[in-house]
Amino acid sequence: MALRILILLFLLLPVFATAEEAAVPRPMTHEDLWLLPRVGGPVTSPDGTQAVLQVMQPAYDKDEGGTYLWLVETDGKTPPRQLTFVKSGESGVTWSPDGERIAFTAKREGDEAAQVYLLDLARGGEAERVTAVSTGAQQPRFSPDGTRIAFTTQVHPEAMNDADSERITKEEKERKYEVHAYDGFPIRHWDRWLNPDRQPRLLVQTIGTDEAVDLLAGTALAREPGFYAAGGLDPAWAPDGESIVFVASRNRHRAAFDFTNSELWQVPVAGGEPRRLTGREGLEGGDNWSAPVFSADGRSLFARRVPRTERVFNAARIVRFDWPAATVAAEITLPEMRTAGDFAVTPNGREVYVLGQDAGLVRLYRGSSRGGVAEPAFEPGTGGYGSLSMSRGGRPVLLATWESAVSPAEVVRIDLRRGGHAALTEFTAAATAELDLPPVEHFWFETEDGRRIHNLLVRPAGFDPARKYPLLVLMHGGPHSMWRDQVHLRWNYHLIAGTDYVLVATNYKGSTGFGEAFAQSIQGDPLKGPAEEINQGADVAVERYDFIDGSRQCAAGASYGGHLASWMLATTDRYRCLVNHAGLVDLASQWGTSDAVYHREVNVGGPPWEGHPLWTEQSPMTFAANFQTPTLVTAGQLDFRVPVNNTLELWTVLQRLQVPSRLLVYPKENHWIMTGHNSRHFYGELASWFQRWLGEGQGEVGAAQ
Repeated sequence: MALRILILLFLLLPVFATAEEAAVPRPMTHEDLWLLPRVGGPVTSPDGTQAVLQVMQPAYDKDEGGTYLWLVETDGKTPPRQLTFVKSGESGVTWSPDGERIAFTAKREGDEAAQVYLLDLARGGEAERVTAVSTGAQQPRFSPDGTRIAFTTQVHPEAMNDADSERITKEEKERKYEVHAYDGFPIRHWDRWLNPDRQPRLLVQTIGTDEAVDLLAGTALAREPGFYAAGGLDPAWAPDGESIVFVASRNRHRAAFDFTNSELWQVPVAGGEPRRLTGREGLEGGDNWSAPVFSADGRSLFARRVPRTERVFNAARIVRFDWPAATVAAEITLPEMRTAGDFAVTPNGREVYVLGQDAGLVRLYRGSSRGGVAEPAFEPGTGGYGSLSMSRGGRPVLLATWESAVSPAEVVRIDLRRGGHAALTEFTAAATAELDLPPVEHFWFETEDGRRIHNLLVRPAGFDPARKYPLLVLMHGGPHSMWRDQVHLRWNYHLIAGTDYVLVATNYKGSTGFGEAFAQSIQGDPLKGPAEEINQGADVAVERYDFIDGSRQCAAGASYGGHLASWMLATTDRYRCLVNHAGLVDLASQWGTSDAVYHREVNVGGPPWEGHPLWTEQSPMTFAANFQTPTLVTAGQLDFRVPVNNTLELWTVLQRLQVPSRLLVYPKENHWIMTGHNSRHFYGELASWFQRWLGEGQGEVGAAQ
């Protein structure tokens, strides 16, 4: 008997060994990162018992992936269930007031453009199309009584109805020529040429009928030369169902020489001229308003306000209006004037929960609707929240997404009494459990002028404390953004670190999450000061962490981080190599060709021809004779934020000076490399470049000083 047991144990040993080996976490691959499900923000039902969320199942080939809607019970007792199965995907989910139906937009079989669909969750069955507008539909919103749908679309300025839109579109398609024609600014946005013959409109349709009424057709507002809505009109029904509040700009045509802004407007559903609810009389470009939300009791309207000042960056606040008077009643700010992000109002209207960045994290703040400074709701520990969504009735149910650098975003229910949260979804848990993902570490240092600077450090997979690792310095874009504890798709900490590098990411002056004054401090110092703080961050890391080999360093950045890479190229030889994605090399060239320009001259002090010294003193091109660090230069050809001419200028100088360099231009990418195969190639090029210059005995050029 004993012998049989010994034989059985012997036979099982390989099984035990295999299981143990499989349990050992491994380094992340690009496939691990790219193929992880991507969980969108929840949309909570009015009573708080359910939520709908969007889940993307990515693939390397677009046709093989899909985006679907899921339903989750907020008590956490049952797993989510899939609602839709059409690969084309849905967006803009909204609940009916009775909580029995959802509306969303989708482009399904037979649709020339996205339309509004209704799905009855109480009865089940397939989603039914509600709209049939030739120009498509976005941002659906139920009326308070649930009988009508408001939505937005883009039409020709002369169109008074959908028949006009169909006629004008047909005429445009029959033209024999093709041209982009403009009489004013702006002309491009991100990765597309703007169409001056399209403008946003707000439509209302009674459910069950075929006719949608355009509330803005023929209005004086729609005839304004600067009429526009950057993020859509973002409509919100007034509590009585007789009017709609929306967001729109009327001065976008001034973007070449002034700050532009969006304001809140109210338009009667029965027809009439929209009424402006915000703005300063006599000021063409006033405060910037967004995200209107009515309280459940209908007595207040909340919105986000960014004030206009002489500064480029100003922190957002949450403002409460008394309704229907539409007079400002209170303003909620975050500590140290951090900028207010997503917000949600409790069903009784007394409290407002607000997200705000804070030193590498995104925490939840709780404020009073009476105004004042909101306080942290609880200590977040790690990671950060996003996409707040609150119930409208009963006890408050607050949902959000939560993620950290080692935990991709999932939907959570926040415990408003005890703090913290409980996960409602686990779409990514099994896949990430297999990976060796060291958590981010935080450290601070102080500059000579007394500014405290926050940094993140990430160790490689399979970290060995006895080993000396090269250092990779990551430089974030913006500049008004922040390195934080999150999963990055474009610049993933763990995929870049692999098994061979330590990463340091410094939140230099200008970064958000450290108060308004800190973010504003970059104005008048576009490159020099931030670069010095980044270099100091690397020095401090080398001094504090004995596993870093300070003689082997490279730096990489994209967008504004790419601008900084050019400045490093011009001003230091400490790095063995650089990576410059979507970065300028000449301040004036970027000013003259980008899709957004005016804030750039304000940062420097005025336009280039006025002789402000920063145009040359902090332009990398001025110091091109110093270029010697090997540089990988990358760009998307469809990038209009940092147009490819900037990349070509840098590349030309590097080649003229015979600096070791490599150029990658992705013809179908924009500001970011965001398609699967190109992303995998890009990360592979990064790995090869770093190995070339940071491997043992490599990269004699640019050794650390």
